[in-house]
Amino acid sequence: MTLAVQRVPEELSARVPAEQRGPGRGRDDVRLLVSRGTEATHHTFRELPCLLRAGDVLVVNTSPTLAAAVDGRVGHARVVVHFSTRGDDGRWAVELRDPDGTGTTRARPGGPAGTEVRLAGGVRLALEEPLSPGSGRLWWARVSPGGAVPGLLRAQGRPIRYSYTERDQPLSVYQTVFALPSADGAGSAEMPSAARPFTAALVAELVSRGVQFAPITLHTGVASAEVHEPPYPERFVVPEASARLINTVRGGVGGRTGGRVIAVGTTAVRAVESAAGADGVVRARAGWTDLVVTPARGVRVVDGLLTGLHEPEASHLLMLEAVAGRAAISRGYDEALAGRYLWHEFGDVHLLIPAQNVDAEHCSGNYQ
Repeated sequence: MTLAVQRVPEELSARVPAEQRGPGRGRDDVRLLVSRGTEATHHTFRELPCLLRAGDVLVVNTSPTLAAAVDGRVGHARVVVHFSTRGDDGRWAVELRDPDGTGTTRARPGGPAGTEVRLAGGVRLALEEPLSPGSGRLWWARVSPGGAVPGLLRAQGRPIRYSYTERDQPLSVYQTVFALPSADGAGSAEMPSAARPFTAALVAELVSRGVQFAPITLHTGVASAEVHEPPYPERFVVPEASARLINTVRGGVGGRTGGRVIAVGTTAVRAVESAAGADGVVRARAGWTDLVVTPARGVRVVDGLLTGLHEPEASHLLMLEAVAGRAAISRGYDEALAGRYLWHEFGDVHLLIPAQNVDAEHCSGNYQ
């Protein structure tokens, strides 16, 4: 899918979190574009409770964000290692990047096999093989014996940061209200950012209005801004309780309860659709998913999506089109650009409700 604009204007990149843009501001001080079919309206994120209805279920990702960027050296050259995904065999998928002199990084060629990266504390990282055939960016790598990656990240890591952001931020800035620690130290290389604007107070208000939450876990890998690639396989868990709740709302027996299943972020879509059979029934699952949601595949479970704004030609746009249709996405992005919405993980958000799932009544706000 190609949008009318080929590049997001630099001034529309959110450079700092919402709560740092002025006194008294909070995470939920972002704008919310709502697409109901091809109708687009403008709101604040704090209006979300009146845009949903009792019985709706929000599928939320509980994966914590890791301090996944670590300094190292290859020979005499400085590099930054982005730890992406922990494999079942103890290896990690990593991306090596060059520091750019401004506190962020730029892409560098990957490999070759056998490359050794020296990390802090005498730890060595050896590149073994590309993550997938033909890929030069992400490599499976093994840490020298005694070098536990979770401990290394806690001691030496910092959140992955890209050049559109203004400065380094503490890891807490990259944790969502839904994040839960993993017993094995696993987590997301980059924040599941669609959930970032939620606050404890907003969650409480949603619950008081009858909106329910179905937690899932999907540990996201790196998604460098310079590269628009299909998502790689990622680890996920859909618990039994969440599967049961989603099936109840969807009306596996006896018809719908009146609620809708709305995914908070593309990670939530990928997880819950990976756990759904061809019959649309969600079953508890844990493991790896290589599912790529496209318009041709469609969605079996998700009735709506709350997500950030994605760059033109990013692979995530195909998922958005699968949920809401090409016309709705095109109209919504035209509105976002005209309305000067902010992009990226600290930016504004977009609620997509396909025409067949739209309520007769909704908030009337038209915030600009």
